[in-house]
Amino acid sequence: MLEKLLAQIQQYNPNSDMSLIIKAYNFAEAAHEGQIRKSGEKYFIHPLEVAKILVQLEMDDATIVAGLLHDVIEDTKYEYDEIKKEFSEEIAILVEGVTKLGSFTYETKEERQAESLRKMFLAMAKDIRVIIIKLADRLHNMRTLKYMDEKKKREKAKETLEIYAPIAHRLGISKIKWELEDLSLRYIDPEGYYDLVDKVAKKKREREEYINQVIHELMEALKKVNIKCEINGRSKHFYSIYRKMVYRHKTFEEIFDLTAVRVIVDNVKDCYGVLGIAHTMWKPIPGRFKDYIAMPKPNMYQSIHTTVIGPNGEPLEIQIRTWDMHRIAEYGIAAHWKYKEGKTEDKDDLDDKLRWLRQLLEWQRDMKDPKEFMESLKIDLFTNEVFVFTPKGDVIDLPAGSTPIDFAYKIHSAIGNSCIGAKVDGRIVPIDYKLKNGNIVEILTSKQSHGPSRDWLKFVKSTQAKNRIRQWFKKERREENIEKGRDMLEKEIKRNGHEVHELAKAQWMNQLVKKFKLNNIEDLYAAIGYGGILISQVIPKLKQMYKESVKEEKSSEEAIVAVNKQNKPKHTKKDTQGVKVKGIDNILVRFAKCCTPVPGDEIVGFITRGRGVSIHRADCVNILKEMDSMDRFIEVEWDEDRQKSYETEIQIISVDRKGLLSEVTNVISDINLTVTAVNARTTKDKVAVVNLTIEITNVQQLDKLIRRIKSMQGVLDVYRITS
Repeated sequence: MLEKLLAQIQQYNPNSDMSLIIKAYNFAEAAHEGQIRKSGEKYFIHPLEVAKILVQLEMDDATIVAGLLHDVIEDTKYEYDEIKKEFSEEIAILVEGVTKLGSFTYETKEERQAESLRKMFLAMAKDIRVIIIKLADRLHNMRTLKYMDEKKKREKAKETLEIYAPIAHRLGISKIKWELEDLSLRYIDPEGYYDLVDKVAKKKREREEYINQVIHELMEALKKVNIKCEINGRSKHFYSIYRKMVYRHKTFEEIFDLTAVRVIVDNVKDCYGVLGIAHTMWKPIPGRFKDYIAMPKPNMYQSIHTTVIGPNGEPLEIQIRTWDMHRIAEYGIAAHWKYKEGKTEDKDDLDDKLRWLRQLLEWQRDMKDPKEFMESLKIDLFTNEVFVFTPKGDVIDLPAGSTPIDFAYKIHSAIGNSCIGAKVDGRIVPIDYKLKNGNIVEILTSKQSHGPSRDWLKFVKSTQAKNRIRQWFKKERREENIEKGRDMLEKEIKRNGHEVHELAKAQWMNQLVKKFKLNNIEDLYAAIGYGGILISQVIPKLKQMYKESVKEEKSSEEAIVAVNKQNKPKHTKKDTQGVKVKGIDNILVRFAKCCTPVPGDEIVGFITRGRGVSIHRADCVNILKEMDSMDRFIEVEWDEDRQKSYETEIQIISVDRKGLLSEVTNVISDINLTVTAVNARTTKDKVAVVNLTIEITNVQQLDKLIRRIKSMQGVLDVYRITS
């Protein structure tokens, strides 16, 4: 195995330090001695396979050595200093960068994942080779995922699809990106994956004959104009076909471009020559031409894409690029370390290519909430791009759905902060206008501008714009934010039926300051004021502290009330539906159908005209619209003494398959719940949508049910329905 590895390295890097590779090989093999993987093979096979993937990417010696050693710090007795002493500081830094956060504990799995990724991105900023090793590590783990249990398979596949495949895409490493996506699909929707594999295989021969005909005709035409080239067919990967079927609502039979033809030539001039010949031979389809040579993608990808009506009247995609462009398309940022006449690219050139990573780290540095961090990360990594122009003709790339405000902040923070309007293609447009490819955008600014509006946060798409707007409110209006935050908190406390002094006690507020990693209570008020911390994150915590502090006192009061009730004359009460209304015994209570609250939800009461008190969830959209009618809100709470069933509705989105509904009902039966209504349908793209109305006694039962159904094969999403 070692000889084969060394031979592969020698092929692309004759100057490689073979003694260093041999030393790392022997060190890692000895360090992992006695360790076994779930597959039953020696653990050392894993770092060896990771090193092989790095060799296929034609990486440098230090990266290959770090690949062999990447699990040594985490899984063996050796530590950073020993790796540094045995090899070098450069290699030790790479190994430590890949090592997971094993020595810390976190409250939630999401928080752990967010912090692990933060660490990885910081390591990437110091040396991008860290993530290349991590991608190789994840790729081999995905290749051997079949040995894990079903739950672990789905979790790893989902994380790979949401985080690691998009990172490979942003780094331009298509060789790894496509394989990660296809392997993830195999475990997220195995039935759909293998059905697709079977359908593609059946069409293979027919498709190959068609492609060979196209290649022959195009090659003959290019020979006549003396353009040297290599032409081959490129089959679409399973995940890209699957996405097209699911998100564009197409059946397999409706997808014609299962294969593209790739033409590789010697220079850029020949690229456009091939394009002209192809458009002369076959009619191009309008709107399907993309020139990524003139406007490269942010991940450095360059190529011309055009779709034509081919020989049999079927759509045919043609990709045209040079050999250098092809190398970048396959290896992406990894091509920087590929040896070429003993030299690598200039460091400034590499830094320029990784500017997006520096920006990503800068935008997300202030994010405290792990959920917000993960969501923004997925947006930054995974969204499609839109390419627009400045009035001077510079190309600006933004997430799809971006607005002129996103464009303004991409140019400069000062431009965004002083923006008062925008022109697109010479016409004044609303600032929430969604930009399209090719738009020429001009930002109108004014020195008299009062700065950004909080409403902008509702429609801007890019993380950069959101952070810059929040930072402006944070820095420019601290005193105003403190006052606004204090006012918001006090109003919300009163809306929840408490006095300010009951909930906003100094010791409890200081606990929140520590929780959110702030310096003092004023920072907490300011964060609430500028939107850095949501009021919905604060009130439940204060209420919990309040409940715990008065628990004994409340128990005593309830005992006295119980005695008093026994001594009172009996009278008929209206059914309170398991809810207590503060200060009122005999009142009609009904549950709002818009949000269907159940025990465990935070609830509020709203006094209606002639229909008693309407009970809503505290986060109900309809109740938030009534904030101006504060006098009609009344404090309510669940009556814990009454065990009552409540109806709520959930929706399940799943890949359609036999036995789905039967499995769902079995899960519900296992939890001992009752279904009162079922509405199931299948969309034309074979996605099942199932609505269930269920009787439950508390929200914990609902959470348990949703978790169980989410873990089922092929289930894409499960959520509680509210209007």
